[in-house]
Amino acid sequence: MTVKAILDAKGRNVVTIAPDMKLADAAKLLSDRRIGAVVVTEADDRIAGILSERDIVRVIGRDGAGALEQPISKVMTSKVQRCHEQNTINEVMQIMTAGRFRHLPVEENGKIAGIISIGDVVKKRIEDVEREAEDIRSYIATA
Repeated sequence: MTVKAILDAKGRNVVTIAPDMKLADAAKLLSDRRIGAVVVTEADDRIAGILSERDIVRVIGRDGAGALEQPISKVMTSKVQRCHEQNTINEVMQIMTAGRFRHLPVEENGKIAGIISIGDVVKKRIEDVEREAEDIRSYIATA
């Protein structure tokens, strides 16, 4: 299974925000959309960074509530790990585990094409295992 299969099932809509917006704007967006991370993009849809709930908590813990007035560009992770539609589920699980993050932007031709979460990956993996188990049960029943 590939990232493309996950995106085909869940959709390719990605919540994005501009790097010059304030951290408070990003926190509100995450809360309103009930998501854990937002992709920071330039005007041409190129990935500039990613901002997660963890990033926000870290900077507030370090700098206090005044941090919410900082631009996202000062807080975001700018060296973003990315994947592509042809990556396998196992490959993205390894990337996420090694990097210890829960959200992975999907990039095609240098632009944002989707985003997957660890929840999306686990859900797809469980579906695959259940399908394999059912195939084995069916094979045994007809043998």
